[in-house]
Amino acid sequence: MPQDIRVAIDVGGTFTDVVTLDPASGELRFDKVATTPHAPTEGVLDAFARIGVDLSEVAMFHHGTTLGLNSLLTRSGARTAVVATRGFRDVYLLGRTDRRAMYDIRHRKAPALLERYDTFEVTERSWFDGTAATPLDEDDARAVADEIARRGYQAVAVAFLHSYANPAHERRMRDILREACPGAEVTVSHELSREYREYERTSTAVLDAYIKPVVRRYLELLETELAERGFTGRFLISRSGGGGMTAPAAREQPVNLILSGPAGGVVGAAAFARLTGRPNLITIDMGGTSLDASLVLDSQPVLRQGAEFEGLPITTPSLYIHTIGSGGGSLAFLDDAGALQVGPRSAGAVPGPVAYGRGGTQPTFTDAALAVGYLGKDTPLGGTLTLDADASLASLAPVAERLGLTPTELAQGVLRISHTKIVGAVRAITVELGHDPKDFALLSFGGAGGLVAVDVARQLGIPTVIIPPGQGAFSALGMLMADVQHDFSRTSVTALADLDRSAVDAAYADMEDEAAALLAEEGFGPERRALTRTVDVRYAGQEHSVSVAYPDGADDPVAAIAAVFAELHERQYGHVMDDPVEITTLRLHAVGRVDQPELPELPARDDGGAVPGGTRHVHGPDGAVTVYGLHVREDLRRGDTVEGPAVVTEHTATTVIHAGDRLTVGPLGELVIAVAREDTAEDTRAAEGTVEERDERR
Repeated sequence: MPQDIRVAIDVGGTFTDVVTLDPASGELRFDKVATTPHAPTEGVLDAFARIGVDLSEVAMFHHGTTLGLNSLLTRSGARTAVVATRGFRDVYLLGRTDRRAMYDIRHRKAPALLERYDTFEVTERSWFDGTAATPLDEDDARAVADEIARRGYQAVAVAFLHSYANPAHERRMRDILREACPGAEVTVSHELSREYREYERTSTAVLDAYIKPVVRRYLELLETELAERGFTGRFLISRSGGGGMTAPAAREQPVNLILSGPAGGVVGAAAFARLTGRPNLITIDMGGTSLDASLVLDSQPVLRQGAEFEGLPITTPSLYIHTIGSGGGSLAFLDDAGALQVGPRSAGAVPGPVAYGRGGTQPTFTDAALAVGYLGKDTPLGGTLTLDADASLASLAPVAERLGLTPTELAQGVLRISHTKIVGAVRAITVELGHDPKDFALLSFGGAGGLVAVDVARQLGIPTVIIPPGQGAFSALGMLMADVQHDFSRTSVTALADLDRSAVDAAYADMEDEAAALLAEEGFGPERRALTRTVDVRYAGQEHSVSVAYPDGADDPVAAIAAVFAELHERQYGHVMDDPVEITTLRLHAVGRVDQPELPELPARDDGGAVPGGTRHVHGPDGAVTVYGLHVREDLRRGDTVEGPAVVTEHTATTVIHAGDRLTVGPLGELVIAVAREDTAEDTRAAEGTVEERDERR
């Protein structure tokens, strides 16, 4: 029988993070291994080998993977066909007429995942209310299926008009395709989304079909490898909406995994907000390839009912995360105009930054951080990777020479550009949405997050930075806190005043029956289920809606919905109107609750205080070299304080604070940093002076 050991493994662009929690002893361990893009399962198995845990003792394994996303980024997914209602063959390729880059004459739409040659149409038609206007022509359907088989497609997406209201034709088309093309994966749109908007539903089905073969092969291989090593526990996959899904469910609906990479960190941030009593957080997750920014409001992550990948809509629920190409592996280079740029291109896992000694030749953010002194060869990354400072400086030299700078001056420029890009990402999720960053604390994690957090917070006026335990693998830790989730929806565009309560209850009852059966199949009894009803509401004629909790116990649900809608609409859009209100979609959020892990508390120090174990010489923006105290996070205790300037190293990451900043260690081992205002920090730096000035005073 499995013990209660829990393991989470998050595969990133450069490193694979692993977290192990043993509830019996309270031990929480963080590790990193190199990501293996050429053989994804190898990196996961390497992670298990690193922690040295007997797989037969693992009760739960929660996994985050970017495999589906990478297939889309590299356009290496399956050869996919689309089957549509006759007359609507071009829905997918035409898309919407909106243009985001309105005044950019160089703008080009991202290429579609298939060509018109790959689109097919079948005679059938349903009305919006589900009435079959034209029965499915099965002879026509078989002819199309035979042609798809003849051409050798690996996957097929079926998206019929109004199938959200009547899925019978899509189901029958799937049966016919499976008979004619037994080796092809088939996705039917209604199983992913029971909502209107034909293009968005078709796009979601195409994305799912496109990545399904590669995701299925990966998960099946990984499950086999784990079983051969004795694993019999629960295997969960992180999903874009922030929860988990079982491996069998992930194999059938991999579109839910596309944006799952950063979701674990946001889930962990929400849990951390509740544990620390800080309900409003801005999160930045800076890994090897990208930076993900998100919000936690009232201890809850911000969820949206749709997302996009390179302009292609996905109708499944996902966390609101803003991503930019700014990570530890982001390349520093001169553009065609001779200006210094950092990212979005990345050195990735192979070859990685020059400092890693794996064949990289172009300087990266990590090389710049090493050159200025934030990082050092005295503390190996992940306990095994020793950085090469001389190689980093040598890689910066050619670019620096072209700009008339020293390598360390160029390195400072690389850091400042990265800070500016990250500040822009945070402003996009706060200021541009009506939030003041000063009202939040900044929760920073990821392998490179601690290198930039204080500088970013200072520029935005954020008073407090929090570095959670195991910051370099915090996304994996967040996965351990995620419940299994499923989302159901039914389109029902109706004037709110005409709401038929009995019809609404019937629709919810249908979804709840479906949810109960699915959760029961996954091993969640009634006592471990939680069902939440919401309804999408908008002003008549509007495009976008607001999600409102459905008032089950209200005597007058119409009035209750209207009142909450007005409040939320004003909060999100800044105004209310007298226009008629209508509902568009009924939603059910179903949760299978897993046992939440208890994070161990850090013991207090018996006597004395935190003492630096060494120093680092850091090159500042003005060219001065300043001595920073060097602390080891694993040696810190609850209640310890560290005055800046200082560098705090740990097994998976590094945190930098500057003159005037003050760090306090919290009960769970979190580093709570009071950020000095810019003017205060400058005064403190001037008073302390440079290394040479301090030596002279001595």
